Amino acid sequence: MADVAIPIVKPKLAGYVGFHNLPNQVHRKSVKKGFQFTLMVVGESGLGKSTLVNTLFNTSLYPNKEAKELSVETPKTVDIQTISADIEENGVKLKLTVIDTPGFGDFVNNEDSWRPILENIEARYDAYLEQENRVNRKRIVDTRVHACLYFIAPTGHSLKPLDIEFMRRLAGRVNLIPVIAKSDTLTEDEIKAFKMRILDDINSHKIHIYQPPMYDNDDPETVQENKEIISRIPFAIVGSDKEVEVNGKKVRGRKYPWGVIEVDNEEHCDFVKLRQMLVRTHMEELKEYTNEVLYESYRMQKLAINGVDDVSGGSSLNPLSKFEEERLAHEQKMAKMEAEMKAVFQQKVAEKEAKLKQSEEELYARHREMKEQLEKQRMELEEKKKRLESGRPGTPEKPKKSKGGLFNK
Repeated sequence: MADVAIPIVKPKLAGYVGFHNLPNQVHRKSVKKGFQFTLMVVGESGLGKSTLVNTLFNTSLYPNKEAKELSVETPKTVDIQTISADIEENGVKLKLTVIDTPGFGDFVNNEDSWRPILENIEARYDAYLEQENRVNRKRIVDTRVHACLYFIAPTGHSLKPLDIEFMRRLAGRVNLIPVIAKSDTLTEDEIKAFKMRILDDINSHKIHIYQPPMYDNDDPETVQENKEIISRIPFAIVGSDKEVEVNGKKVRGRKYPWGVIEVDNEEHCDFVKLRQMLVRTHMEELKEYTNEVLYESYRMQKLAINGVDDVSGGSSLNPLSKFEEERLAHEQKMAKMEAEMKAVFQQKVAEKEAKLKQSEEELYARHREMKEQLEKQRMELEEKKKRLESGRPGTPEKPKKSKGGLFNK
């Protein structure tokens, strides 16, 4: 018998139900809970990383840099520094964490400059994986990196070997967003040519960079916004947290003898599009892609390689095995506690029995002593009774003295 296709009928509601308020419920819950975002910035010194972060979030997240004294000793590895801040805008709270990498690209030999950064990203994945494998997963702290801004020096030529190696190594672990730092040092034509060379290098080395996703149900306005953002990648940015006056109006920018570069002017740089993608429209997309694609890929590789024993301590990474191991450990712990409690109870009972036995022996000894004393007193009384009955007093009477002295002479 051939299968009969049953048409799908969309029933119409006979009245008001109210589930169209579900987005409002999610909104209220999200606002109450707050949001969290972790951003990593990587690039050589002097490319304006801290200034751009302050400009992005319109706050002094990075303190003013002080001139450091010259030292003969130079750091041997890339340093990893973390700055966290709780910022609020119109009642919406955001816990922002910025990971800086001072020292990257500043050495004579930068061959392994990417390694400490990759290890830090994977260590955050490992910490999240460990929390997921716990029996109690109510308080999972997400410290994973959701986006990485990679600052490219405005050389105007092409990507350096260090740039290619870094992006190739980290493309599968983090949402990589390349930006051309201090783009105001290049002309408009130089920026266009530089962007084309960068994209050619990225495509030739098959480096995956983050681009806003396109969905079929997106409205035309969203589609157009995403296309404009994609067309600006890599972003040519200028950062400045200082205001200058332009035509009687205060704007954020940099003032030069030939004019002013406005940070928030899309005709001057791509800062507005970068902020739009990173903060205003795709922050949750970045977090979702990190969780569902990048982290899942790392998790599958980790479980495939270390399916039986963990590298650090021989514990199983399989969640079921981990749960079984924790259950057995808990049962052993409970059995040990039960044995200890039984031993303590038996010791207490033995001590109590010994104490009761000692008290009983003391009572028996005292009873015997009292019985012996009573028996002795009874025998003495009987002896006295016999003497009285036989007329023989037990003690002789003393002779009485006469009162007159004449008769005694």
